[in-house]
Amino acid sequence: MSESTAQLDKEDPLASLREQFHLPENTVYLDGNSLGALPKGVSSAVADVVEKQWREDLISSWNKNDWIRLPNLVGEAIAPYLGAASGQVLCSDSISVNLFKLLATALALKAPRRVILALEEDFPTDAYIAQGIAQLLGEERCELRRVAPDQLEDALNDDVAVLMLTEVNYRSGERYDMAAITEAAHAAGALVLWDLAHSAGVIPIELDRLNVDFAVGCGYKYFNGGPGAPAFLYVNHRHQSEARQPLSGWLGHRDPFAFAADYEAGSGVQRYQAGTPSIISMVALSAALRVLQLTDIAQIREKSLALTAFFMRGLASRGLLDDLECLTPEEPERRGSQVSVRYEQAWGISQALIEAKVIVDFRAPDIVRFGFAPLYNSFADAERALDILAEVLSDQRYLDERFSERPAVT
Repeated sequence: MSESTAQLDKEDPLASLREQFHLPENTVYLDGNSLGALPKGVSSAVADVVEKQWREDLISSWNKNDWIRLPNLVGEAIAPYLGAASGQVLCSDSISVNLFKLLATALALKAPRRVILALEEDFPTDAYIAQGIAQLLGEERCELRRVAPDQLEDALNDDVAVLMLTEVNYRSGERYDMAAITEAAHAAGALVLWDLAHSAGVIPIELDRLNVDFAVGCGYKYFNGGPGAPAFLYVNHRHQSEARQPLSGWLGHRDPFAFAADYEAGSGVQRYQAGTPSIISMVALSAALRVLQLTDIAQIREKSLALTAFFMRGLASRGLLDDLECLTPEEPERRGSQVSVRYEQAWGISQALIEAKVIVDFRAPDIVRFGFAPLYNSFADAERALDILAEVLSDQRYLDERFSERPAVT
């Protein structure tokens, strides 16, 4: 580690938070934008819910340990990181399921408008869900229309019911201007639904101030809630009295334990709950959020920008951009918390890095992503990743036959 890198880590106000996580020795973990590292407090929280609450208190835990209110309690804990006032965020289901709920809501609110507008290179599940709704409702009620980013404003016409897009592009790491795009959508009479999967927990978000209509996000990236952690959804107060969602499950009912024959929607955001929540996973997410609560999102964002800028400068100063194309914007306001590079042999590079204990990820067909999680990543991590990347490119080990096979998860 160079003297300047050591000084940066010494001056880092978040450096002590690294001790809150379990991180493998001699490993640089730069994949927190796919799966956050394990916070140390999660193990004991999960052990308590299994060994005491479930084993000893059994079904009484729904009341005694407040299991029934966990979707609301965890949603309220997430809300400050979204710039959302109380009563608008619910922790439930997955991003995919929540997208289905909210897109259906938006189409109903804006009928007879029928178009879901999205960007061509947004995360596939968002488009898949929209395609499924279009097939379900038929072309007279729903059409998915995808455009390039530079065509977005012109595509906001009188047919568009809802604009759906991700704040930070999962491939490039580019951050879109939520304020300007939301304003443009509203000016065109459309609603807007933001996917916050790659921004929640690492970027300050102001849903209320920007008058955003709907949002979704996941719990397993920068919130560190664990594999398959529950997602969340946001419904602005102004829509809640009119909003209807198609998954009218029993826990979204006005009085679920009355066991009425017919569905009556619960009040507010509660109607977006459907089935029984995953308690163990929700407890893990709740415990993980306590690490975030030890600091503030402004400090997290400041360190995120510093880490990504440090890494991007290193790519340039070491001549690595002679071979690699950096896809991530240099402008801080246009950058998420990852650096993406493109190379024809990206799969082999990612696997050679992982073999050298620099954990990154690959996105087909040719992108390597370096994700920086400010709560536990250091400048020494970034420098080590640059060192190993330079070695991998220099000796071309990424061409080795052992890196040719791809597993089910890439």
